[in-house]
Amino acid sequence: MTLTVLCMAVLIVQLDTTVVNLAVDPIGSAFHADVATMQWVVDIYNLVYAVLLLTGGLLADVYGRRRVFMGGAIVFSAASLLCALSPAVWLLIAGRALAGLGAALLMPASLAILRVTWPDVHERGRALGIWAGCNGLALAIGPSAGGFLIAQFGWSAIFWAVMPLGLAALALSPIAVPESADPEGRRMDGRGQVLGAIALGALSLAAIEAHGTIWLAALALIVAGVASGLFLGAERALGDHALVPLGMFRSLTFLGAMIATTGMTFGMYGVMFLLPQTWQATGRLGPIGAGVALLPEAVFFVLVSPFSGWISDRLGRRMATAGGVGIIGCGLALIAMFAGARSLVVTEIGLALTGFGMGLATGPLMGAAVGAVESARSGTAAALINVARIAGATIGVAILGTVFAIGGKGVSGLRAAMLTGAAVQIASAAVAWRTTRRRGTDT
Repeated sequence: MTLTVLCMAVLIVQLDTTVVNLAVDPIGSAFHADVATMQWVVDIYNLVYAVLLLTGGLLADVYGRRRVFMGGAIVFSAASLLCALSPAVWLLIAGRALAGLGAALLMPASLAILRVTWPDVHERGRALGIWAGCNGLALAIGPSAGGFLIAQFGWSAIFWAVMPLGLAALALSPIAVPESADPEGRRMDGRGQVLGAIALGALSLAAIEAHGTIWLAALALIVAGVASGLFLGAERALGDHALVPLGMFRSLTFLGAMIATTGMTFGMYGVMFLLPQTWQATGRLGPIGAGVALLPEAVFFVLVSPFSGWISDRLGRRMATAGGVGIIGCGLALIAMFAGARSLVVTEIGLALTGFGMGLATGPLMGAAVGAVESARSGTAAALINVARIAGATIGVAILGTVFAIGGKGVSGLRAAMLTGAAVQIASAAVAWRTTRRRGTDT
């Protein structure tokens, strides 16, 4: 029952990311909104989510993980209601921002609860595999379910649809989820909160503008770098009382999980961004066809994730993490080699490999991160591993998009970008291999 409730949170957070993209045209028509306004309808959710992730993790540790989880469910459900009933586009944008706040409370709290509820590393690995698989499930069902709802009931239906899951998670939490907190020696660290929010917000803004206003994306990356440096200096001065105690990174397992997760999403989001763009730009596939062609990635993610804990137990966490990230690299290399082929069969196999690798590695990497620190810091660790995921996606889209452009766009640009992504995956797999113990231990 606990795992079911936690999986509901993952589903609503990820579904809200995937389905809104499909509603851009009908929402724009309904409110007579321009392209720039509609971009903020889509992007404000991810921006607020990224900015408040570290805060959500700290609140969970200090004030109670179940309490913050339930607060996130309340905020998310209220935000969905506001979006569904919005009479004006600015209210819809406000509702999407509120949903980002709910996601920033739900996700770190859910992963921290999982860490505390399953103290045994092997049982936790199995639970994490199912929890992580919900990400892939949202990617698989989001576009098709969202498209059906919009066609049958209008754009507001996508917001009504996630409300039952949020309310069910809220109602079941007092029964199914144990409360836990570790407030001793923790404080809000206002300076760290502000600097961390600026760094994460600027990084997310760079991702938003990477395929739009390039100069703004570059400026945002510079701001993110400066704010990150100031943030690290402030946290170092506070030691164990910091928002992010830097001593956590002395654990090779934790550090390796962060690096490998960043590398993993670097390639994954790069291919999800560039491949459909290339297909559509060359006239090979339309928007619907491109969405269908990407399905093998999501399907294999869903199929493999529930078994990642079992595989980690049998072969060792090192094989699951390093092997999974390495398999993604092989998939990207395959896509690169057959980028100009007439048939998409080999490309689909490459996408299936990337989904397989993601399903194999995601749960064990999350488990390695939250298991490498004491349970008192589980909320912070959960927030940080999600920060690594967002950072990898942002940097991947930016760098691989640049390689794509330098390579001449089209097939040649795609080939260059996918080979670059594959190289990063292999390097990340090597880091995971070097920093992860052979068996699934927490140290």
